[in-house]
Amino acid sequence: MIEPLAFIQANTRLRPVPHAPEIRLHVADEATELWSRTEEELGEIGLPPPFWAFAWAGGQGLARFVLDHPETVAGARVLDFASGSGLVAIAAALRGAARVEASDLDSFALAAIGLNAAENGVGDRIRPLAGDLIGRDDGWDCVLAADIFYERDLAARVGDWLSRLQARGAQVLIGDPGRAYLPKERLESLAAYTVPVTRALEDAEIKRTGVWRFKG
Repeated sequence: MIEPLAFIQANTRLRPVPHAPEIRLHVADEATELWSRTEEELGEIGLPPPFWAFAWAGGQGLARFVLDHPETVAGARVLDFASGSGLVAIAAALRGAARVEASDLDSFALAAIGLNAAENGVGDRIRPLAGDLIGRDDGWDCVLAADIFYERDLAARVGDWLSRLQARGAQVLIGDPGRAYLPKERLESLAAYTVPVTRALEDAEIKRTGVWRFKG
């Protein structure tokens, strides 16, 4: 059985994030090659894409917002939902969050979160959290979510859950470049960024990315 941490270290390189160069992540050079290698080494076909191995547009925008607005997270208990690489969680920890939980379903992502957090000096302040948290409320002060509105059913579940968290008083911030199921009619824009991305993953080398919250 492949060990996720060893696989990540062998197949990625530590690089600064283009739109948040204060942070360095273990990222892959090429998406399709890494995806194929993961399936080959695990002996499984149909695995989820290696979201953890790239700095996606929404995550870069949301990380930039948190880095530039430390009052967003300072002293707060923060959840970075569907954290992937841990990019946004790291930004929150660097800007003074009291506690950061970074959730993901993928065991490789959980390993990447821990590795990337340690590389950025915040390994003791970020707790990787496994499992599906949709519908759960652990009393977080701030919930951060990036690049999650790419599937219809998932988007509906996540949107309703996040709006309920905001309604009860949590600060909910969403980073998204306008993916297919982003519920723009329910959101208001807080910031917009022009973000460099990997062309193999997106439809352009530069994406216009927003940071959003629910209206009301």
